[in-house]
Amino acid sequence: MAAMLDDGSGGRRARVLAPGEVLPYGTAPVLVTDTTLHGVTRLEETLRNWGPLPKPWLVWVADAPAGPVQDARYLVRALEGRLAGVARLPYLPVLRAVKGADEALEYRSVQTAAAKLRRTIEGK
Repeated sequence: MAAMLDDGSGGRRARVLAPGEVLPYGTAPVLVTDTTLHGVTRLEETLRNWGPLPKPWLVWVADAPAGPVQDARYLVRALEGRLAGVARLPYLPVLRAVKGADEALEYRSVQTAAAKLRRTIEGK
């Protein structure tokens, strides 16, 4: 996900923070979860303990060609007030067949989804 948001800038636009690492000033935190009820429940727990940090964006990654189950949709809708926004990443079958982010970004479908994701989070 970080590679999709970074857009080849070598970690200057997006990177993964280590546990306990301080959030750099002026950054937009991003949380990533899949569309399962389990993933959304873990998201709820994370937001419950979020603290005084800026509201994070949620990147909601489709884990199957079908849409999320009803309970997951309702829970995300209930959590939207605690989020800066929700960006949806469609199901991309190629992500199951690649070894890493660099290889995934060679595919046009992933490049298109990454560009749309960046535009959504940047508000363009």
